Amino acid sequence: MGGDRRQSGHARARVLRGGHDGKTVSLADHAGKIVVLEWTNHECPYVRKHYETSNMQALQKEATAQGVIWLSIISSAPNEQGYVSASQADDLTKTRGAAPTAVLFDPTGVVGKMYGATNTPHMYVIDKAGVLQYAGAIDDKPTSRKSDVPGAQNYVRVALASVAAGQPVKTPITRAYGCTVKYA
Repeated sequence: MGGDRRQSGHARARVLRGGHDGKTVSLADHAGKIVVLEWTNHECPYVRKHYETSNMQALQKEATAQGVIWLSIISSAPNEQGYVSASQADDLTKTRGAAPTAVLFDPTGVVGKMYGATNTPHMYVIDKAGVLQYAGAIDDKPTSRKSDVPGAQNYVRVALASVAAGQPVKTPITRAYGCTVKYA
């Protein structure tokens, strides 16, 4: 990823709309913090792989314990797979033991399209300066098999460690895998 692309990727999508409490969330609200963006769809078997094995929750808890802001984003349009109401999203967060900083709604797909989110899960790591450092898959096992989680290289965990250490991310872009984002 060239510096220009990383900067412009961040600049194009400063505002994320619709937290569970209805507030508008901006990346500027988290200036000086590392931010993870996770595109999600609870009905996608690839997302289920990571939540049903507690892989995603463990990563969320590990990251947020280190001060990382974790934003789970639902870009599914109304009447499409994965679309949920705010109360349904809250219920999913509780029942799955998920630990994002916030769950955000993007039913028009504006933010998802700005970032180029194509799949669920599609993951992004933004550094403290607001520069996109990683974009792509959660790991190197592009299957929906739960048995693949333990042996996978978790790209997000590696990217977060590099960013926290002030080091360049060795693999800044990977191909996201999973279900397509269900845009309007």
